[in-house]
Amino acid sequence: MPNNKRKILYVSGTRADYGLMRETLYKIKSNPNLEIEIVAAGMHIMPEFGNTVDEIKKDGFKIHKIDARYEKDDKESMAIFIGKMVQLLVKEIKKIKPDIILLLGDRGEMLAGAIVGVYLSIPIVHIHGGDVTGTVDDTVRGAITKLSDIHFSATKKSAENIKKMGEDHNRIFIVGAPGIDEIVNEKLISRIEIVKKYNLGSESPFILLIQHAVSNEIEDAENQIKETMEAVRELGLNTIIIYPNADAGGRKIISIINKYNKYPFIKIYKNISRNDYLSLMNSASVMVGNSSSGIIEALSFRLPVVNIGTREKGREKFVNVIDVDYKKDQIKKAITKSIYSKEFLNKLKSLNNPYGKGNAGEKISKILSTIKID
Repeated sequence: MPNNKRKILYVSGTRADYGLMRETLYKIKSNPNLEIEIVAAGMHIMPEFGNTVDEIKKDGFKIHKIDARYEKDDKESMAIFIGKMVQLLVKEIKKIKPDIILLLGDRGEMLAGAIVGVYLSIPIVHIHGGDVTGTVDDTVRGAITKLSDIHFSATKKSAENIKKMGEDHNRIFIVGAPGIDEIVNEKLISRIEIVKKYNLGSESPFILLIQHAVSNEIEDAENQIKETMEAVRELGLNTIIIYPNADAGGRKIISIINKYNKYPFIKIYKNISRNDYLSLMNSASVMVGNSSSGIIEALSFRLPVVNIGTREKGREKFVNVIDVDYKKDQIKKAITKSIYSKEFLNKLKSLNNPYGKGNAGEKISKILSTIKID
């Protein structure tokens, strides 16, 4: 019998993008009219970041590994990586023969996927286009948007931004943020269990920290993370730190972070599973750093966020987020407010997450299976 299913190929380069898309990929897999395969490259195949390709294998998806990785901690390596990714992806896609290439966000892996799709005449679907951060990532995200055929935006504002770029409004769909789906639909680990697993103390407040390098500020990456780490050290609270992405400057950040592993209240991890990560967010007293999950997913937990620096400057933010500069004293003050200010915490009690209701994957799967490709 011929296989009439529409084949979707998702390109993944980090634990972060895969974690955000996991529920959506399951929805696609369970759709009788679709099949899903995944290309894994970049951080997924780098031992220093935890070999996260193993997590995709455990989830039972069909994987195609591409040996494109970030060789050095500089901008040149990022450009070389994209070039290599394009070359290897062309060969892989010729074998896979997908009907649609599915991409998320603004990373180099996604840009490579969009470029290849355009030249091989394969329709490109882009998720989280139209978002604004205020950094160089906006340029990459915008380029992917212009190369894409179908757009799944997280919010109405992002959809309007895509329209302003000249994209056909009939091919723009507001579906919400896929990262919300697992929060709403999956069973998270209880606070009692998660604090025991990570040795955090049953009643004590704890910090969840993720700080990435900013592409156009990599010369300052070490000083930036030092300010954060000194704030954490002086506060002396239990702190879970997860490695940053492998982008230029990321290894500089890691080298500074690892100097603090002598403090028993600081616990450093290369990678944490998605379910553990969300469970930690659900139980943390405050999230610190510059991860987009602090802006998007944290709202669902009514979690206070100390957002440091410029990486998420332009994102749609709400009252749970306190913006600070790369200054130790500002960071300490904001963390203290997030944990102990009753006035601030009371403002979070009625928060609802405008980034989605937990059904993005269902919407995306349905549209992918029914939209006309001509």
